[in-house]
Amino acid sequence: MTDLALRRPAGPGTRKVSGPRRRLIGLTVALVVLAALLVASMMIGSTAIAPTVVWDALFHPANDIDHFAIRDFRLPRTVVGLVVGVALGLSGALIQALTRNPLADPGILGLDAGATFAVTVAVGLLGIREIQGYMWFAFAGTLLVTLVVLVLGSTRRGQSPVMMVLAGLCVGSVLHGAGSALELTNPDAFDAMRSWNAGTIVSRPLELLWPTLPFFAIAFVLVFLVAGPLNAMALGDDLAASQGVRLVRTRILAILALTLLAGGATAIAGPIGFVGLMVPHVARWIVGPDQRWIFAYSALLAPILLLASDILGRVVMRPAEIPVGIVTAFVGAPVLIALVRQKKASGL
Repeated sequence: MTDLALRRPAGPGTRKVSGPRRRLIGLTVALVVLAALLVASMMIGSTAIAPTVVWDALFHPANDIDHFAIRDFRLPRTVVGLVVGVALGLSGALIQALTRNPLADPGILGLDAGATFAVTVAVGLLGIREIQGYMWFAFAGTLLVTLVVLVLGSTRRGQSPVMMVLAGLCVGSVLHGAGSALELTNPDAFDAMRSWNAGTIVSRPLELLWPTLPFFAIAFVLVFLVAGPLNAMALGDDLAASQGVRLVRTRILAILALTLLAGGATAIAGPIGFVGLMVPHVARWIVGPDQRWIFAYSALLAPILLLASDILGRVVMRPAEIPVGIVTAFVGAPVLIALVRQKKASGL
């Protein structure tokens, strides 16, 4: 009887949720949380606004100060946080998959520094103040630093995660120093970029967002195209090539998508660190090593983290505010230390 009881199929009360169904449930929960944060982002600020007022401001606008605050300030800030968060999450997941390095992040590997320095040159030396102009500099700076870090981090045995992190930190430090020197010699550039350098989504009108949306759309398509090949490449280049994966094509498309995502996000909101580092790890803990699911979860979890950090920055020192880039740094630094101390933090 004991053996028969042990072999008896589990009843409905003990049925386990299948992997794909569990992941879909997780995505649904993340969507609900994200929707709640989108609403909270428009309600919470120096003064609290009721949900009914938010609804009226969006769908039945009137000549009211609260309606004005929502339409002209909080709505653009929320939409920018959503788009930038998605871009940061996908760029972090993509660079970790591409380099097979769990410590990879656009900030740690110096990509943000490349974009920031390039934008500083555009604003400080060339006087370009419109995003339609300086976003191209952000793309170029991101791409250049990506290629430099990949080259410096390569050894005879392949890419070294530790070497890439060291190369990224060195390149980032040099570019940060050069950018700071340029700003100090140009007061106008310093004033124009003071809040931008801290990483913020405050006072970012929707007009800043529209020029970058086509590039983000292209990047999203490229991420979808390389997700499957990156799964195969995680097992090794030789095995991936034997399965028909075109390694060079995949790497080029991944680098192009990374350039558009990280460069575009930096052009809009400035350097915001640690989001691309933390979110892919959380996604990987939930769904496992499948890059397709990691990208999907990262696209939802990153704006959740960014909007939650932005809301926290509004209320901690009310009526003053803390830029979201500073809040994510406070959260991300302990996470980075924990990852470095892990024995398995050398590769994916």
